[in-house]
Amino acid sequence: MTIALHIKDHYRSAFAELETTVAGQEPAWLHEIRKEALARFEALGFPSHREEAWRFTNTAPLREKTFHLAEADGRDTLGPAVRPPVTGLDAYQIVFVNGHFTPELSILNGLPQGTRVESIAAVLRSDPGSLEPYLARQGSYEDFVFAALNTAFMRDGAFVRIPAGAVLEKPIHLLYYSTRLETPVVSHPRNVIVAGSGSRAVILESYAGPDNAVYFTNGVTEVSAGEESDIAHCKLQREGHEAFHVSFSRLDLSRSSRYAHHSITLGGGLVRNELNALMNGEGIHCTLNGLYLVDGKRHVDNHTLMVHAKPHCESHEVYKGILDEQGRAVFRGRILVAKDAQKTDSKQTNQALLLSGEAEITAMPQLEIYADDVKCTHGATTGKLDDEALFYLRARGINLEDARELLTYAFASGIVEQIPVEAVRAELDHVLHKRLSFSHSNEVSV
Repeated sequence: MTIALHIKDHYRSAFAELETTVAGQEPAWLHEIRKEALARFEALGFPSHREEAWRFTNTAPLREKTFHLAEADGRDTLGPAVRPPVTGLDAYQIVFVNGHFTPELSILNGLPQGTRVESIAAVLRSDPGSLEPYLARQGSYEDFVFAALNTAFMRDGAFVRIPAGAVLEKPIHLLYYSTRLETPVVSHPRNVIVAGSGSRAVILESYAGPDNAVYFTNGVTEVSAGEESDIAHCKLQREGHEAFHVSFSRLDLSRSSRYAHHSITLGGGLVRNELNALMNGEGIHCTLNGLYLVDGKRHVDNHTLMVHAKPHCESHEVYKGILDEQGRAVFRGRILVAKDAQKTDSKQTNQALLLSGEAEITAMPQLEIYADDVKCTHGATTGKLDDEALFYLRARGINLEDARELLTYAFASGIVEQIPVEAVRAELDHVLHKRLSFSHSNEVSV
């Protein structure tokens, strides 16, 4: 109770300070949303083991630390230490350091006519009406406490708007980088992505930061995909192993759209990824892929929800985890098929590879079906490297360490190969070979 009161007092004080900072810079409608979100955060409180959705993820480390809002001047400490999370990437790039737009690191020249990639803070000052239909409309804060916290305290993020019929030849890269500061800080990045009807684009959303630095990234991404649009979205998380990372992504998909989401989690000490997809029209094809590597005493929790609200839609979901040492992971995937969503075709798979006897995963695949003409399957498998496959490779002259690395890499590569950006695939290949090198594992960090 004392900790809970301390948390509420801290965030009330921080909110009052924020209101003073943004006074006169934001529209009245956003101020009302902020107040509603703060009230909802206080009503929900930090989750505990008593809540089913958080039964296997301990938020005590978050509750027990006092995080201060990251200031814009934190970017001055970045200096030459920043390294691109993807080497050789040719993309339009908007960069945020400690949650604040950093124009000197951004590359936004040459965007196709009508395409917008801008700082949300800047848009709220110059053209708030263009954001009003989208901001805080998809990223629900009524039920997810961290989305409420983000909505109350968001300062900046990326507003991406792709006009109808536009085909982007290069990816759009949203890069969030955290720095090492004297006190633990929190940033609340907000992304709003609007894809017009018939548009085609690749979005790369990256989070990176130094090791041995304690900070908290609490992000929300809202996606609206128009009719017959085709969007590929890759979220790459490579933050330090002392970092906390919580994200909530909400996808609203329209008729005949195609959307593929690739979630790659390589860093963070305590990570929770929440992804909700609403298929709100007929003929939608939605793909959710995930790959997570967990070692040391790190904890990674992935929760997904696929809502089939209309008939004749397909969804395919594959999440794979590689756990070593005392790593812990949770996967909870839920497929909800509404009464009117006939002819639904949905498949969900979670596979976990345990490289240590102390590693542990909790998998909870779920189906909730109210229609009677559907094809839905789900499943979860957990195990160690196949002894017969190891024997086969060793019988052909491959030593044990190389054989283990080869099999583990093959397990992960099925997810990596589906990412539609060659530079991202090459970067992940490089990281995987280092992270999965059993003979040199103590020498490598993300």
